Formats: sequence, C-alpha cells, structure tokens
Amino acid sequence: MPDKKPITIVGGGLAGLTLGIGLRQRSIPVTVWEAGHYPRHRVCGEFISGRGQATLARLGLREPLMAAGAISGHTAAFFSPRRKSPIRELSEPAMLVSRFVLDALLAAQYRQLGGELRENERWRADDFSAGIVRATGRRVQPVADGWRWFGLKVHARNVQLAADLEMHLSPAGYVGISRLTDGEVNICGLFRRPVTTAEAPLRWQETLRGAMGSLRHGRLADAVFDENSFCSVAGLSLAPQRAVASSECCIGDTITMIPPVTGNGMSMAFESAELAIEPIAAYSRGEMTWPEAQQTVARHCDEQFARRLAWARALQRLMFLDRFQDALVLLTPRWQWLWRLLLERTR
Repeated sequence: MPDKKPITIVGGGLAGLTLGIGLRQRSIPVTVWEAGHYPRHRVCGEFISGRGQATLARLGLREPLMAAGAISGHTAAFFSPRRKSPIRELSEPAMLVSRFVLDALLAAQYRQLGGELRENERWRADDFSAGIVRATGRRVQPVADGWRWFGLKVHARNVQLAADLEMHLSPAGYVGISRLTDGEVNICGLFRRPVTTAEAPLRWQETLRGAMGSLRHGRLADAVFDENSFCSVAGLSLAPQRAVASSECCIGDTITMIPPVTGNGMSMAFESAELAIEPIAAYSRGEMTWPEAQQTVARHCDEQFARRLAWARALQRLMFLDRFQDALVLLTPRWQWLWRLLLERTR
C-alpha cells in the first residue's frame, strides 16, 4: 500500500484541532500550525448547542470534556434594557465549557494521537494548495454594512443568573452570559459602531455592563471580572458565505461566521471539521484528487449550514432594531411554536 499523503492544517482552533484529531484517528499524517499557544482565552460564547455535541461524542471527545469541567445548560432567558422573558427550557441541553479548558484539551488529545502541533508558529506562505487546509478563523473585514463590528469576552464571579444562558439585547449590541463551573460565568458580547463615529478609547467594563438603569447593568453591577481572561476581537463580518465559492479547502469560521446570538458558532466549527475528515482522508490514501476532496468538503458544508445561516442573518437584523427588542423578548419565549422554530432553524 502506498504511503499516505501528509495533511497540513493551518490554524489550531476548534475546527483545526478537531479535524486533526479525526485524521489521526484514521492514521493520517497531520501537522497543525498554530500562531498562538495553549491554554488561552478566546472571544467566544463558550456555549455548544446543536449537532456539534454529537460530533464530539462520535470522536470520543465529549466524555473527556465533561470530566475536564464542562457542564450542561438547560435553560435560557432573554432581556431587553427594560423587559425580561420567562425562562425557557432548551430543546436539548447545551454544553458550557471555557475555551481555556477546551482548546488545551483538544491540543492534548491531538498530540496523544501522534499529531504534530507547531505551537507559536505562524504559517507564512500564501500556498493553500493540495493537502493544505485553511482553519485560520474569521477573515478580517474592518467595515461591514457601514458598521465596525467587534467582540468582547471576560470571565466573572458574583453574578447571579436566572437561567443557564441569559441573552441581553441593546441597540448597540448584545451580550450572552452563561454559567461555567466553580461559580464563574462567561460574559461575551457582540457590538457595533457606525463608521462615521470617531474612534474613542474602549472602556470594556462599561461596554459589557451596559447603560445605567438597564437590566444588564443591574445583573453585572457587582460582577468581579477576571481581567486575565479578558480578550477582544475586531474586523468581524457576519454576512453568510458559501464554501464552494473558495478555491481553498476551508473549515470553521474561515468559511463563514454565524451570528453569535444563535449559540451555534462552536457547533459549526466541530461539524465542519467532521464533514472534512473522510474526504481529506480519502485524498491522503490516494482515493480522491485534492480538487475532488476540496469540493466535497465545500458542498457538504454548504448543504449543512446554508439554511441556518439564512435564518440567523434575519434574526441578527431583528436583534438590532430597538423598537422590536421588547416585542422579541416578550413574545418569542411565550410562543412555544416560535421558540422551537428559532431553535431548530438556527441549529
């Protein structure tokens, strides 16, 4: 039998490491290039809902994550600055886990399987030809639709939540607050500034807490932030993209980002990695050409994600309409059919 062709994965985030693990489980030679290090904090909702949990289970990763401190989330509630929704049960439990824990565990699992991990090394080449998978995360877009979009994240204590996940809306952005282990919560927000607004120093604590008198400010007024966990990201673009439009083999956020309000971004990273495993393994074994493998991965990702991206884009637009926020908060969780519809269509 001829030797298997080696695979290079550029980017050691959720998608890159998961793909690397799946390929090593099939004895494919793999090298992952990662510009950062482990463990590390990342801007992330730290909330895994939808099909991604099934991917983790099939790859043998779910139980190690639960043992490492992941917990189950069962309830959600929505808040506008003035109104709050009833607490609703999620259609299936979510997994809540810190990226500090998650990324390090995935890296360790990948190494244990014999994968080469080039940590703190940036891929300098422009070459993403045969055998090279791009998992480098979001593609930077400084301005989108007249806005500058950015994300903030921090862990905190002394925050009493009504539900396992609280989503707080405002005209300038929204913030998700979710439970973690040992009394911590994760606070992660997506915000926007008009291009016409002059840049000003970012006071991240004030931005996350929200306006005085709002329900979000009341929730976070006494929060004790872990400043070592604070991180931020800018240049976000949430317009849906199709994988088949790229000539490169892409997975995760490198294909497209889903609006964070859906709580499905981490799941899509895991799902896209799993969809790529078999076609890329087939290329490595000489059973497919690289263009065939790349197009198969792209087609499967588009089939899996196109509908939820369309629904998520519509929901994202509603989230930023001030006059609709109270109605969304009050009506969506009360109308069981609408609540279920949004959960199903965005996952």
